[in-house]
Amino acid sequence: MSAIFNFQSLLTVILLLICTCAYIRSLAPSLLDKNKTGLLGIFWKCARIGERKSPYVAVCCVVMAFSILFVQ
Repeated sequence: MSAIFNFQSLLTVILLLICTCAYIRSLAPSLLDKNKTGLLGIFWKCARIGERKSPYVAVCCVVMAFSILFVQ
């Protein structure tokens, strides 16, 4: 089953996208800052979410890891 139809997999993909974009922006800010609009603007927005909501994203990562390791 693809990640689109499985809700937990979809949340995992979104969480990994946010974390990856925030990490890439910390290494090379110019890479994501030049594309603030359009289709590639989604990555910039994910990076901003990862930066500004980092405690919440970290808690979600821990909860998701616990869920994947011990619940499934």
